[in-house]
Amino acid sequence: MTDKNVYILLTDTGTVFTRLIKLFTKKPYNHASICYDSNLNDVYSFGRKSVRNPFRGGFVKENLQSELFKRSKCAIYSFEVTNEQLVEMKQYIQSIEKQKDDYSYNLIGLFGFIIKKPIKRKNAFFCSQFVATVLSESNIFEFEKSPSLIAPHDFQRVIECEIIYEGKLYNYLNEIEEEIIRVPDKLISA
Repeated sequence: MTDKNVYILLTDTGTVFTRLIKLFTKKPYNHASICYDSNLNDVYSFGRKSVRNPFRGGFVKENLQSELFKRSKCAIYSFEVTNEQLVEMKQYIQSIEKQKDDYSYNLIGLFGFIIKKPIKRKNAFFCSQFVATVLSESNIFEFEKSPSLIAPHDFQRVIECEIIYEGKLYNYLNEIEEEIIRVPDKLISA
């Protein structure tokens, strides 16, 4: 049984909303996403559906090239999962993606997080609640507290993971793009 890696991307987009969250958490990263590959091709979370409208949120396959992420700082964490766990994770995310119009952003749940009282709503998540639920539903990790009380910085502390990058997201994506360009050149000349 081979193991694969899963990635958690923590970001600070610098928006007004994330700055407000940062005032409360006092942590450098306020948004959490989950991904299957180190190239960050398929990154999933709950957040803005429109860059210009912070109040229209829900399930998103994030476009890291968008204006929202251009100046983002980030930390990328990696950890191993079994093939079965990866399959469960992908199936769980795909089931939400297929019904994404039925899901919304759990803004009320954020207030529950602030007062340390879990507020669960049907088909509604905030970003770290979504990532924690994915990990729990996929039998990857069981949290000691409700996913609705998990903050992005909790992933750094509770999951045995390795930091693979910290800095400007733009720089990481450029490094990946340059590596992708170099690899085919090597393959052609071989």
